Amino acid sequence: MMRLGTGIGWRPEIADAVERMPGIDWVEAVAENVCPGHLPDSLLRLRERGVTVVPHGVSLGLGDADRPDPGRLTALAERAEALGSPLVTEHIAFVRAGGPLTASPRLEAGHLLPVPRTRDALDVLCENVRIAQDALPVPLAVENIAALVAWPDEEMTEGQFLYELADRTGVRLLIDVANLHTNHVNRSEDPARALAELPLEAIAYVHVAGGFERDGVWHDSHAHPVPRPVLDILTDLASRVRPPGVLLERDDNFPEPADLERELAAIREAVEAGAARGPGTRAASRPAAHGVRREPPARTAVLAIAAAARPAAPAATAAPAERVDPGPEPAPAAEGARLRLGLAQAALLSALVAGTPVPEGFDRVRLGVQARALAAKRADVVAKVAPELPLILGSGYRAAFLAYAQRRPMRGGYRQDALDFAEETLLSGRSPLGRPRRELRRWWLDRSGPAPRRTSRLRRAGRTLIRH
Repeated sequence: MMRLGTGIGWRPEIADAVERMPGIDWVEAVAENVCPGHLPDSLLRLRERGVTVVPHGVSLGLGDADRPDPGRLTALAERAEALGSPLVTEHIAFVRAGGPLTASPRLEAGHLLPVPRTRDALDVLCENVRIAQDALPVPLAVENIAALVAWPDEEMTEGQFLYELADRTGVRLLIDVANLHTNHVNRSEDPARALAELPLEAIAYVHVAGGFERDGVWHDSHAHPVPRPVLDILTDLASRVRPPGVLLERDDNFPEPADLERELAAIREAVEAGAARGPGTRAASRPAAHGVRREPPARTAVLAIAAAARPAAPAATAAPAERVDPGPEPAPAAEGARLRLGLAQAALLSALVAGTPVPEGFDRVRLGVQARALAAKRADVVAKVAPELPLILGSGYRAAFLAYAQRRPMRGGYRQDALDFAEETLLSGRSPLGRPRRELRRWWLDRSGPAPRRTSRLRRAGRTLIRH
């Protein structure tokens, strides 16, 4: 695996600052926010300077019960090729549920939700990862996520789950140490144990980010400074293996460039502190779930040794990372496993976004926290993709959107959510009178398209009322 060095998440809000920052070896861009045919000038300039750009996907849903959508895979591949990236990354998460598989309404989370660490979920995830690997032009790395809720009756720890995933598919791992800290606070999971159980030679790079704690719950906000416990986990990881790359994530509440540079310096110091301790030794008899081998995956270890012996290529001319051969392809996941996983995910997501009863075994209080967090994120993201809505509705936007989110689950992406919110606000009569209502109606009409969508007679009547 090529050495990436120190990087930062590229975001339009800090693009100029990132270009001026010293010591930035690479950047990561949210794949869904990049158009292959119209790459931002800032990313093009970084590429010309030899800075590696990695697309980071957030909506593929590798942990969904359904197989990955070919269109989403094609879009991810196009971005990797347009950016000349050595690899592409995604999350070990589910983001949608329902649909034909479960004969239930299709639901979108608009967020990354944890997959259960069970045999069924692992079988489905492994097949989905292989499908993605076959469709992408460069190697894939997958990221562990932060979670507010825990599935009941899990069969593996996080480290064991990631170990077997990497062993069975050859996929690389993107380890987010901030997410390990989040799961430590929210789920009482030991970060050191997770690191001890990981196939360290499969790590592609590492994420570092900040968050905040409220009422005993850690929120992985990506909008706050990196706390000391996260840096300590990074140091622990760096004492076990030299990470090929480490990247600072910041998605909101951007500080001054000098503050970001200080955080990057602290990250470098944490890595060096770990390296100074010397390589750690993984326990020879670490706990293992049924069917999880305790020895490192030999073929992956051999590849890692060979890669370490090769000189690192400069970022400007680095060739795509070598694919790991996962060996003979296992049988596809049984459809029964997909159905069982799909029913469980649909029940959980429906409870979170549609107000249905909480599935048995889940913490009701924690699910309430997660549901409110999902609604708040919807409000924030819709305000970004449709900034006219907060301007039109003023201080009443957020309360109106949260009330809407309690009644209406997402049925598409965030742009569709913005349209649905505006439409329901107009139909319900909850929009302010006078000029704001006229502006909201004009905004909705301009963006809903000239061709009427197929819909019910009642909705068509509602559209007529909106137009008049």
